[in-house]
Amino acid sequence: MGQVHVEQRGDATWITFDAPERRNAFDPEMSAAAVEAIEASTSSRAVVITGAPGGFCAGGALNMLGTPSMTDMRGLYRGSLRLFDAVRQCPRPVIAAVNGAAAGGGNELVVACDLAVAAESATFGQTGPRVGSSPVTGATNVLGIQIGEKRAKEMAMLCRRYTAEQALELGLVNQVVPDDQLVATVDGIVEELALLSPRYLEITKVSSNVWWNAARDSFSTGLGMLVQAIGSDDMVEGATAFLEKRRPEFPRPE
Repeated sequence: MGQVHVEQRGDATWITFDAPERRNAFDPEMSAAAVEAIEASTSSRAVVITGAPGGFCAGGALNMLGTPSMTDMRGLYRGSLRLFDAVRQCPRPVIAAVNGAAAGGGNELVVACDLAVAAESATFGQTGPRVGSSPVTGATNVLGIQIGEKRAKEMAMLCRRYTAEQALELGLVNQVVPDDQLVATVDGIVEELALLSPRYLEITKVSSNVWWNAARDSFSTGLGMLVQAIGSDDMVEGATAFLEKRRPEFPRPE
C-alpha cells in the first residue's frame, strides 16, 4: 500500500511519494493525498515533490490495468489529472526533485512542475503505447511547448528512456546535480524563492499557465478516449506484459 509523506522543511512543503514496490507509482488514494497536501501548502514559499529512495515516480499504478474496471480506471485517470492541475493551480512554485526514474505519468508530473532538478542517476521517459495507454495529460500536448514537437513525439511515441543529462539538453529539467547534492540544491532554490515576493511569483506563475490552460481541453478529450479503450486487447496485453516483465505482443492494426 503506497503512502504520501508531507514534511515542512524550512520554507518549503516536501511531498514524497512512497510506494517502492511499484517505483512510487500512485494509486487514486495517493494522488488525492498529494492534491490535499499541495492545496494546504499556501503558507509555504514553495512545494517540492519527490519520491522515496529507489525512484521518483512511475505515474499511475499499472497493477489495475490487467483486470480493469471502468470505475477503477476512471478514478486512476481523473486522479492523475487532478494532481497535475493542483500543481499548476498551486499559487506557490512547485519543484520536482527527481531522485530516480520519472516514467509515464511521473514524467508528466515533471512536465507539470514549474521547476525541476534531477539527480545524475535520474531517468526520464514515457511508457504509454508500450503498456497499453497514452500520455494525454501533458506529454502529447504541453511537452511539445517545453522541448519541441518532434522531440515530444519521439518521447511519447517511441517510449525511450533518457538520462538526466539528456533531459537537461532537451529542456525538461533546469539542473542536474550529483545524487548526494539533490536535496541541498533544491533547498538553495527554495531559499532564493523565499527572498522574492510571493504575490508577484503567483502572478508570474498564473500568467505562465497560458499553454497549460490552452491544452486543458485536450487532456479531458484524451482521458475520455482512454476510458473508451478500457478493457481493450491492447490495454490488457500492454499492462499484463509490463507486470510479467516481458515484451508485449499487440494485435496487428486493422
